[in-house]
Amino acid sequence: MIIVLKKNATQKDVKLVTEKIKKMGLDTHVSKGVERTLVGAIGDESLLKEGQIKAMPIVEKVMPIMKPYKLVSREFKKQDTIVKVNGLEIGSNKLVVMAGPCAVESKEQIIDSAKTIKKAGGHILRGGAFKPRTSPYSFQGMGEEGLKLLAEAKKLTGLPVVTEVMNTSQVPLVADYADILQVGTRNMQNFDLLRAVGKVDNPVLLKRGLSATLKELLMAAEYIMAEGNHKVILCERGIRTFCSYTRNSLDLNIVPVLKKETHLPVIVDPSHGTGKYCLVNPMSKAAIACGADGLMVEMHPNPEEATSDGDQSLTPKSFTKLIEELKPVANSIGRKL
Repeated sequence: MIIVLKKNATQKDVKLVTEKIKKMGLDTHVSKGVERTLVGAIGDESLLKEGQIKAMPIVEKVMPIMKPYKLVSREFKKQDTIVKVNGLEIGSNKLVVMAGPCAVESKEQIIDSAKTIKKAGGHILRGGAFKPRTSPYSFQGMGEEGLKLLAEAKKLTGLPVVTEVMNTSQVPLVADYADILQVGTRNMQNFDLLRAVGKVDNPVLLKRGLSATLKELLMAAEYIMAEGNHKVILCERGIRTFCSYTRNSLDLNIVPVLKKETHLPVIVDPSHGTGKYCLVNPMSKAAIACGADGLMVEMHPNPEEATSDGDQSLTPKSFTKLIEELKPVANSIGRKL
């Protein structure tokens, strides 16, 4: 339920409304627009005494949210959400590129990667310290040592870090090292994990599940936001279809639909979306052209020696070329890189 306050609402008025809603057993979230202040009543709406709320002099109207996802919907918040990370703005007019190897393998590898990304014009360092792998015999990541190496690369280059958290017990540890917590595709509906990352202050990058619908993705984001963390970034990374010529099918249709349905920023991962390094460049351009707020790209100093996903990783030279070729695409739609 959304409570729209009158134009002249003061901070004291907002406090009176939120306190009344909380006494009814619901949580609140305040959204200040250009002309109006909105108060969202979050929880079991049957507890809300609508008549009492409408009777308050400062309340202009009370509106139900028709979507099953409340906090993430455009009905709840008309303006785009901008997630701030170490001075960067994700969801603004300036596009953001996250890049790095699938897995942290060594100090030399991750620092070389960070330096390349920084020099080329990338913005955020990605790298897996904990790796969810299909085979139990595959490289599972360096764990906390990998997190320490990511932190060292950040200190040397100034690049913020995004890395995956796999279970609830890891959340405090990863939150201490990483600027952005990634919830991977296999964990998109791990509701305990979604609740756990919803309780920390770090922004959360939520990747779409292997075959998740738009509604399922947005409901997963709702779990995080319902716990109080509204700094959520959505990521399209390809879904499983009958096509076998790529690793996944990169569903760029969902980008403009998400921008219509939700105020949250949306980025695209063309590396996992295609599984082929030769397709990353054209699909990155397509992602920007259709409205994505940024990219997540795999880049490795030497893909032939990568412990995982070498076949979809760009070389330093091809990553630098990608950044340069993205600039005119961004400019053509009125955005900057």
